[in-house]
Amino acid sequence: MLKSSSLHSSCNLFRCYCTIVLWTILSLIVVSGLYGQNHPPPDTVAGIPVNYDQAKVGSYTLPNPLQFVNGKQVTSPKQWFQIRRPQIQEWYKEDQFGHAPGRPSDMAFDVFDEGTPAFGGKAIRRQVTVYFSKDKSGPKMDLLIYTPANAQKPVPLLLTPDFYPNSSMVDDPGVKRGKMWNREHKRVPAPKSAKFGKINVPMLLSHGIGVALVYYGDIEPDFSGGIKYGIEGLYLEKGQTKPGSDQWGAIAAWAWGLSRAMDYLETDNMVDSKHVALMGISRLGKTVLWAAARDQRFALVIASCSGEGGAALSRRNFGETIAHLTAPSRFPYQFCANYQKFAHHVDRLPVDGNMLLSLIAPRPVLLQTGNKDLWSDPKGEFLAAVDAGKVYRLLGKQGLGTDQWPPAGKPILHTIGYYMHNGGHGTVPSDWNIFIKFMQRYLVKN
Repeated sequence: MLKSSSLHSSCNLFRCYCTIVLWTILSLIVVSGLYGQNHPPPDTVAGIPVNYDQAKVGSYTLPNPLQFVNGKQVTSPKQWFQIRRPQIQEWYKEDQFGHAPGRPSDMAFDVFDEGTPAFGGKAIRRQVTVYFSKDKSGPKMDLLIYTPANAQKPVPLLLTPDFYPNSSMVDDPGVKRGKMWNREHKRVPAPKSAKFGKINVPMLLSHGIGVALVYYGDIEPDFSGGIKYGIEGLYLEKGQTKPGSDQWGAIAAWAWGLSRAMDYLETDNMVDSKHVALMGISRLGKTVLWAAARDQRFALVIASCSGEGGAALSRRNFGETIAHLTAPSRFPYQFCANYQKFAHHVDRLPVDGNMLLSLIAPRPVLLQTGNKDLWSDPKGEFLAAVDAGKVYRLLGKQGLGTDQWPPAGKPILHTIGYYMHNGGHGTVPSDWNIFIKFMQRYLVKN
């Protein structure tokens, strides 16, 4: 029997854990569109009406990724990579995600777990603290890596940014217990046995795919005013209290952190750094798309329900819009300040979801969504992929191969792929079968 003090401590820990999990779930419900059949999505968010009627989408014209500003067409891969692609990428930096710095000259890696058997001997675990500056009390992130124990050569790997610290995302008691940001914007110990959204590491390892995890809150907090605690604050100039109008927001900061994880993975002799994939959900779906768009070292991307600001078409008046994203009470801090200029003038935005996907070409990208996730506009993501297919074809790869929106449960697994499950926002366990099939096709060497 537990002593009363131990019981009291356990109860407090349980209540803290329940509060964190409940807050996370409620946050996803409110801000990400996780609505069930009995809970229809709201028709107004932040005082702004929301349209869920396909008949009311309205007409629009997409910017053409293969058309120069002067009206001439991109006709060769050389023109794409040397001229058009850099131009589109610059627009994204200027008007949506913001400009970000490069690799810090004084970044350091502390490999505090050099290789420990895990998961009953099926895996070798490594843990690394990535220090973003010489000041080790400043922003840093913990990187957790698993590779198959029986691997005879470097393995391909899936890197996932997560909403919880690493210790909460896997069933491995040997992982360093992290800290996370709570709703009061305080760093609190991570729950030891979170049941929300864990990664099935052994399943991926059994298919020859390594796994790496980072907690996005280690890089930059996900709330307004979090800049003083994260990596963005480290780069503020003297007298500056917030980034400039064209400087990075939180999504660009998280993407920057993934590139720093890749910097380490390139030094790990058990990882095939030429075959590292990214996978992220919701705002982290936007993050992995932008990370791959700005850093061509990532070989493959899986974006789950990235929605507005990600793969979905902003010019479609359906579900979440730029106005909803950038409303003062919601997520303007996730983007550069310039993005707000297009909240009610989306037709003036020089880019759209089709162009974000085109920046990843010719590398494989899979868009996963849910047919009930109206907030994220699953059809808008599909249409973006259809249009981006022209860039994939120019570069010798296959587009979606159809302009007919497929029903839930029917995957399209071409170089640019699309899969919609029967359900809402985020992933369900069966989605991972599709993810593994996609990675086996394009990431794992035969």
